[in-house]
Amino acid sequence: MRRFTLKFKLTIVYTFFMVLVTGTALILLFSLSNREMLSSTQDILKHHVENGLDDVEMEDGNLEIDSDFYSVEDNVYLSVYNKDNYFMYGKIPYGFDEQPEFSDGELRKISQRYMDWYVFDLSVPQEGLYIRGITSITNAEKSFRITLRFAGIILPLLVIVMAVLGYFFTKRTLQPVRKITYTVRKIQEDADMSRRIGLRDAVEKNKKTKKTRDEIYDLAETFDEMLEQLEIAFQREKQFTSDVSHELRTPISVIMAQCDACLADESLSEEQRQQISLIYRKTKNMAEMISQLLLLSRADQGRQPLNRERLNVSEITEMIIEEQKMINGLSVGQVLIEAHIEPDIFAYIDETFYIRMIVNLLSNAIAYSKENGKVELSLTKTEHEVVGSIRDNGIGIPKEKLPYIWKRFYQVSPSRSGSHSGLGLSMVEWIVKAHGGWIKAESVLGEGSIFSFGLPLECKKQNEK
Repeated sequence: MRRFTLKFKLTIVYTFFMVLVTGTALILLFSLSNREMLSSTQDILKHHVENGLDDVEMEDGNLEIDSDFYSVEDNVYLSVYNKDNYFMYGKIPYGFDEQPEFSDGELRKISQRYMDWYVFDLSVPQEGLYIRGITSITNAEKSFRITLRFAGIILPLLVIVMAVLGYFFTKRTLQPVRKITYTVRKIQEDADMSRRIGLRDAVEKNKKTKKTRDEIYDLAETFDEMLEQLEIAFQREKQFTSDVSHELRTPISVIMAQCDACLADESLSEEQRQQISLIYRKTKNMAEMISQLLLLSRADQGRQPLNRERLNVSEITEMIIEEQKMINGLSVGQVLIEAHIEPDIFAYIDETFYIRMIVNLLSNAIAYSKENGKVELSLTKTEHEVVGSIRDNGIGIPKEKLPYIWKRFYQVSPSRSGSHSGLGLSMVEWIVKAHGGWIKAESVLGEGSIFSFGLPLECKKQNEK
């Protein structure tokens, strides 16, 4: 189901209520106007009939009619009848054929031939005559219906105008929200906690235009303050990791040197030699972990440059595989490593970091492979990238755990990690992204995993170190 934006929803709600209010107001207005129009028509009819009394006089037994009596004003027709209902003078509107009985001083509504009429009769005192006024309700309502039709045309246009205005004002109101969303997305993409929304500066610049702050601006300012606090906290964490790693390097180096010196003493018993060797191996693992922490800490702080050169990636990868084969060949339950490498692939890479990336991926695949399993490495070239993949037939990774494998110190199966600290894949991800490439992992539980990556063949000048 399609999700509608908040801007669209607010525009629809605004337009709906504006149309509802406007429509209700127009209905009430036209209803009252119709009543007022009918009432006005009645008053006009009575007024003309009453004025017609002054135009009718009897002199020496003869009926004198003023010439104004014959004129039709305000669509009111006046006529004179005797007491026997005989028409004498005046005008009768076309379509008014029947002659209803006279009713002195009573306003009546009469329908004839699909037309409605108002009829008002007044008797002439002492003369035995009646003055009748007739006006068409249908003609009066016709102009009102024209107004209704005009309103029916204007209302859709008004709806469109209100929708456009509603969209404009909603867009203007939600502009800070859009900026907040953009800032959050950029922080997610670049992992740059120094970004700010900056609406506070915009408000201060617009003081001259008397722009006031609202709740959204307060939200943006609160969000900026939170980002600032988070950035300070992250910087402290990064600095703490860097400082601790630096401080630990010296004692670790001393321990390893002392272990070397002790192992050189031929007077040691076999049991003592094994114990010192164990200390040496664990210390060496700690030294490697500290080295990785320092690298990641420098990367977080933007202090880890890449020394990129145009190198034969195929040859470097083959050397890494031969070295890993020798190392793995000395272990129990060795894993077979197969390579499918396209020859003479050249790319701009940092050799040291590329080697570390491939070694981490291979050692990780070997560590989680089944006994006497197989690891396959392939390397090919596309138009713009070096594309590689490392496949193993090991224990696999549960689907729900795949998003977390790039996090530091995370281990899918700690019991099989051996000397792995959980920093290898974090480092691999940083190396790939620092080169401007991509990496992804796919896995089926119990069948194995595939780690695929792509590195650009060329290097942008601004990225070269």
